[in-house]
Amino acid sequence: MSKAQPPNIEKILFTAEQVDQRVREVAAEISERYRGRNLKLIGVLKGSVFFLTHLTRHIEIPVKIDFLAISNFAPQRAGPGIVRIAKDLDDPIEGEDVLVVEDIVDTGFTLRYLLQTLAGRGPNSLGICTLLDRTSRRIVQVPVEFRCFEIGDHFVVGCGLDYKQHYRNLEYLAVMKPDA
Repeated sequence: MSKAQPPNIEKILFTAEQVDQRVREVAAEISERYRGRNLKLIGVLKGSVFFLTHLTRHIEIPVKIDFLAISNFAPQRAGPGIVRIAKDLDDPIEGEDVLVVEDIVDTGFTLRYLLQTLAGRGPNSLGICTLLDRTSRRIVQVPVEFRCFEIGDHFVVGCGLDYKQHYRNLEYLAVMKPDA
């Protein structure tokens, strides 16, 4: 049974079926690339949880999962802000192939910090997988190996992405109305 579309939604960008199909395709690519290796998926809380869960169900090789949370503190006078790890990993990543799983890659500032921090912990390899890639807003280039969808400069909710902690549970990806 499908849920009614919330009134703050302007349009559906990708249906639940399109999301599912694309996640399956990306999971197959990941399975092929990391076959025979020790893969650890690191979900960036909170938004990546839904995508990470969906993705992991379709990856055909054994994987480990861990989580971390990031906090951004923006200074009073613009700029990218200060990034810090609010919840660190539970286990070390030394010698493992690590794939950071994000809900959306935007400016690249947060991921650059995260990749630099994790690289210092001695992983065998370090990559990025994202549900949404918004390259139009990229300021810092980061190597996104796996992406489900590239989007324009829209405020998107669903599949883990939220607006004031709401709409994460939508099975589709939608654009919020500008006045919401």
